[in-house]
Amino acid sequence: MPLTTTVLGANLIASSLYDLGVRVIFGIVGIPVIEVADACIEKGIRFISFRNEQSASYAATAYGYLTGKPGVCLVVGGPGVLHAIAGIGNSTSNCFPLLLLAGSSESHQVYKGAFQEIDQVSMLTPFTKFAGRPPSLSLLPSTIEKAYRLAYYGRPGATYIDLPADYIQGSVDRMETQPLCPASAAPKVMADASRVKKAAQLIRNAKLPLVIIGKGAAYGQAEDAIRELIDKKSIPFLPTPMGKGVVPDSSPLNFAAARSAILRTSDVILLLGGRLNWILHYGEPPKFREGVKIVQVDIANEEIGNNNSGNAEYGLVGDIDLVVRQLSAELQDYKFPSIPKALIASREENFAVSEKKANNAILPLTYQHCYKIIKDAIRATDTRAIFVSEGANAMDIARSAFDVEEPRQRLDAGTMATMGVGVGYAIAAAAACPDHLPVCIEGDSAFGFSAMELETATRSGLPMAIFVMNNNGVYHGVEPAAYSASPAKPLPSTALGFETRYDLIAEAVGGKGLIARTPEELKEAATTALTNGAVTVVNVILDPGAKTKLEFGWLASTKKKPASKL
Repeated sequence: MPLTTTVLGANLIASSLYDLGVRVIFGIVGIPVIEVADACIEKGIRFISFRNEQSASYAATAYGYLTGKPGVCLVVGGPGVLHAIAGIGNSTSNCFPLLLLAGSSESHQVYKGAFQEIDQVSMLTPFTKFAGRPPSLSLLPSTIEKAYRLAYYGRPGATYIDLPADYIQGSVDRMETQPLCPASAAPKVMADASRVKKAAQLIRNAKLPLVIIGKGAAYGQAEDAIRELIDKKSIPFLPTPMGKGVVPDSSPLNFAAARSAILRTSDVILLLGGRLNWILHYGEPPKFREGVKIVQVDIANEEIGNNNSGNAEYGLVGDIDLVVRQLSAELQDYKFPSIPKALIASREENFAVSEKKANNAILPLTYQHCYKIIKDAIRATDTRAIFVSEGANAMDIARSAFDVEEPRQRLDAGTMATMGVGVGYAIAAAAACPDHLPVCIEGDSAFGFSAMELETATRSGLPMAIFVMNNNGVYHGVEPAAYSASPAKPLPSTALGFETRYDLIAEAVGGKGLIARTPEELKEAATTALTNGAVTVVNVILDPGAKTKLEFGWLASTKKKPASKL
């Protein structure tokens, strides 16, 4: 009797993913993708089952950023895809590689109002680099390979594959399918040599050059080349929030503490893997110097010249690592002579102000003093941390409070300022970097978006330390008396519950919950959270800040100032 060569669709999907090198998948199962998830598990792929497709898709995007290969997310069709669109948006806006796989109704039931039927391919096509349904079951492997490859070749982004139920449950002769090879690294290209020379000459002639490091430089794993350029040429640098650690924050050339001053005074900027969007104030006055020249290095042609008056003259298109090495070669005998003393003084003055706030041990607790305690505990326990941060004040203040010494060790709300990524990101970080501990700094409002994923983390055995900065509100809370006012008055739209016990959620799902109202309690809780090997939530009760101005500091406007003279 001849051996059968037929293979079930679910097994074909699993073997295709495994052959491409996929070892972790995030998602939620249901009809018809249960068989796919089970086949993946049987094949040796870890399936991390979430409680909400939104968080699962966020986790997959972060996993793609941390590993450099697409994070894979598997969901059901219809509402599952609608929820996972959040991850598609997160992938596209942040340029994180993501492959979304979703079940769909049987192919012969299209347009009949089938179970959870949506034309998912048409819906996702405008928001992805590729969205498609395999033409036949035998072409499923090659279609998956194409989607996987396109997610990280060129500018990273999202791709989508539609998996009809009859494909999943059907079978095909294996001889009719195309075998796959492990996914190779994306091709790298250098920039135009003549443009590199021109950019290098501009840097040589600059009165005050500045390197801005974006998260694209971190994703591109260009840290060695960038560190060499900055250290050998003595050029000051400024990291974006997720560009921190490409060059250690402890470097004396780091001018993040004098961000406003150096942006206003630099006449030539080398922008590495960043976009001139709201995070960089569009490269325009009053935040940037009038007439500043920007050498923008990006993998995508279409990004060059966006904002900053559309000036693309000095743009360089290519792989950041290779382009930086090209620039270093052109600047071989160059070294920036000296950083203006006024800038150094501004940095030191801002350091002193921050230090004073951090040491102010008043009650109720402040963000700044809490972060000092947590930072000291990280140092004392020798914790290798990956920082995850989301919220408004919680994230904005944490950005400068925690030093990052290695690349890809800080994840935050990103380009879309997306709330709800925190616990999903932490799960992804724990899966991608098991030798590190995710340390999450969560605003209480932001934590509420994904708090149930604590159960995912505990069930999956993925330890993390989560500090919920509880000020009873969005941006800021209200004074305690407002909750017991007589006669009762409506609470403002920014108010959340008074001192909500977020720590008890962790206890309920098998984790560890702690609450801290004093510096002493926070020190003890932080040490426990960083060392107990569990999913731990520390509920940090803060000053509600009810009398502070409701504003996200990053978007604070300033009056136009005249260009500084060097």
